[in-house]
Amino acid sequence: MNSQRDYNKEHDDTSEHRYAYGFDFDVMHPFMLKSFIPFFKEGNLLELGSFKGDFTKRILPFFRDITCVEASNNAIEIAKLELGGTVKYVNALFETVTLPVKYDNIILTHVLEHLDDPVGVMKRVNDEWLSDQGRFFLVCPNANAPSRQIAVKMGLISHNSAITPAEKEHGHRITYTLDTLERDAKAAGLNVMHRSGIFFKALANFQWDRLLNTDIISPEYLEGCYQLGQQYPDLCSSIFLMCEKGKKGS
Repeated sequence: MNSQRDYNKEHDDTSEHRYAYGFDFDVMHPFMLKSFIPFFKEGNLLELGSFKGDFTKRILPFFRDITCVEASNNAIEIAKLELGGTVKYVNALFETVTLPVKYDNIILTHVLEHLDDPVGVMKRVNDEWLSDQGRFFLVCPNANAPSRQIAVKMGLISHNSAITPAEKEHGHRITYTLDTLERDAKAAGLNVMHRSGIFFKALANFQWDRLLNTDIISPEYLEGCYQLGQQYPDLCSSIFLMCEKGKKGS
């Protein structure tokens, strides 16, 4: 782990790129939850990388015992103001944190691409934190999303899996595709039980934010994009793996 990383600064918006958009909170979060619900296990939950608690708030109705590990102390303070004492927070790095119990559900959404050692962290998920019957919910931005492919054709980025300067400022280390995401999950020892995409997406986040402020986009249209994403996962905004505990990593 690079000790020089400033996780508070990486969460800051830049002049060219926001860390998170309304599209993330208002569209992707509900559809991620919809994708997860059929696979939830009864028991406790660990959220790795909870940011300011926006997604945590959505999972509160499903679990009484939630622990969040977050590297940014600023983000934790904001989350505590929003959620109070309903959640246990740990301000630590995934690479070094010590957790007292195992978890029946572990969520890692739009975080793996920020890690210096993604396979090493997922090995900890598999070997140390996931209960024998537990499930690991892994979501990452998709390099092959049509919005990115269009940006390549426009000359804005060099190739689908490129890391843009703005993404680099926000701590991105890799841009995954379904095959590379599954490669790393398997390298960590996890068993991939389900693979899918979340939300067909041909527009950039900032374009979605503008549309969502109009009456052009209906709830039915959003649901249609979600359903189409189930048919064409490689053309989704994000890719999703549901994993179970596998052979202990070496």
